[in-house]
Amino acid sequence: MEMEDTSNNTNPTAEANNTSHYTTITIGIVIGLIGIFLRFTGTWPMIDIVSNVIWVVGIVICLRSVLRILK
Repeated sequence: MEMEDTSNNTNPTAEANNTSHYTTITIGIVIGLIGIFLRFTGTWPMIDIVSNVIWVVGIVICLRSVLRILK
């Protein structure tokens, strides 16, 4: 009988529990919150566009991390 080499197989649960995913999600949430707070604090022109762009960047960072966890 031949034994299977399991050293190259990654454990999906261990990969999902990797702290780098959750650190990235936290950073994405903070970036998104900064975008939301900018929406209410500024009165200069184009603050809505800048705050929306920052908010979307935070959303994209969070979604990428969540999709990596689900993968």
